[in-house]
Amino acid sequence: MKNHQLAWRNLWRNKRRTLITAASVFFAVFFALLMRSFQLGAYQKMYRDMIESYSGYLQLQHTDYLDESSLDNGFVLEQSLTDIIEADPNVTGVIPKLESFALAAAGNRTQGVMVIGMDPDNEHKALNIRNRLIKYRLTPDATEALKAEDLPGRTAKLLDVFDGEAWTDEKGLISDLGISDDDTATVMPLFRKHASLENRYLTSADSGRAVIGYGLSRYLGADVGDTLVIVGQGYHGVSAAGLFVIKGIVNMANPDIDNAFTYITLADAQYLYDAPDMVTSAIISISETDDKELLLTQQRLAASCNDGLAIRNWKEINALLLNQMEADNKSGAIMIGILYLVIAFGVFGTVLMMMAERRREFGMLVSIGMQKHKLAGIIGMEMLFIGLLGLVAGVAASLPIVFLGYARPLRFTGEMARMWEEYGFEPVMPMLPPDTYYLWQAVVVLLILLVAISFSVRRIFKLNIINALRA
Repeated sequence: MKNHQLAWRNLWRNKRRTLITAASVFFAVFFALLMRSFQLGAYQKMYRDMIESYSGYLQLQHTDYLDESSLDNGFVLEQSLTDIIEADPNVTGVIPKLESFALAAAGNRTQGVMVIGMDPDNEHKALNIRNRLIKYRLTPDATEALKAEDLPGRTAKLLDVFDGEAWTDEKGLISDLGISDDDTATVMPLFRKHASLENRYLTSADSGRAVIGYGLSRYLGADVGDTLVIVGQGYHGVSAAGLFVIKGIVNMANPDIDNAFTYITLADAQYLYDAPDMVTSAIISISETDDKELLLTQQRLAASCNDGLAIRNWKEINALLLNQMEADNKSGAIMIGILYLVIAFGVFGTVLMMMAERRREFGMLVSIGMQKHKLAGIIGMEMLFIGLLGLVAGVAASLPIVFLGYARPLRFTGEMARMWEEYGFEPVMPMLPPDTYYLWQAVVVLLILLVAISFSVRRIFKLNIINALRA
């Protein structure tokens, strides 16, 4: 009989010991994978939301603009430079942007806002604002009207849970409110009647129109068709003031942006701030967005920039967010390390127990002629099989949950949602599909097993046959 067959049979001579050890590895792998998937999924969503709603992957800026985001650090974007940038094989477009802060008022409320002027017809090349137009929202009036209708019990209960929420598509609304496929045909017409929003996006031909964030609209009590008063400081300190009719409301993923987002056309922004032909940055849309190609594109474009201008990537623009996420990532890694440390001691405890229980058996096997290196190999295989059982079971059990969490992210409501928003995060926690972090969990488990196997092998080679037979 071959060594691996002997090792496999030996596992089930003491099923309890085998299952306890495999279970400890299983739970460590299972919870570590879920924890890491939630953590990395949240990071990926935050990065993607920031890129698609605000910064883009690359920006052309004045060299001082990153340190001092002022209109005075704006520049005139020459068409010749635009042509050079667009000639790069990885560049799909250049979108000029004029951005500054101001006070916005509607009715009796005032809020500090971020006024962004861009060309609405080209914005979609780099950002995803257009697809964030709200289609449904649960205002207090809409909630009361829907409660008066004949809704399924679960959906009626969830109206209070999601009071004040907004959705950019029907799919999200149906999922959050638990509307079944059988009820969709009868329930959705009621939501279209009471909770839909006639929302439109900007065009380049618009003048005196604005699209604002849903959080800002709720704070100001402003709706589509209302007038927004914007007051601020323009280029070189001149006064800036204007009236804008709200044409659309968008639900930005980042609460900090959503609570201050005010989007107007580039021409309106240049007129408002008395900065003709000026921009504060130009978003450069690219087709290949992986880190290697991003850096290569940045280097190529930087070589063709005029003096006083610089190409910044999204990591440089969002350095504060990256630092926060890096600190959180390290704390998460420490937690997983503690989890594996506890499991490692459990595995070593099992090894010590096994070596003590089977000491007489080992002595007898060696005394009748089994070589110590063969015995050590069989025991090592036993430990490896136990670890692999726990590892494979942990990975297999985590996969359905991870894929479900990726397809249907965990969405917080109520107090938990408000707490997340206070920290500047969207109250949604997606999971990251299996990636290299799965491989790293396997590597850590195998390292623990390697140390455990080394310990057991060392004990076997130091085995004293006489003392072992007397045990």
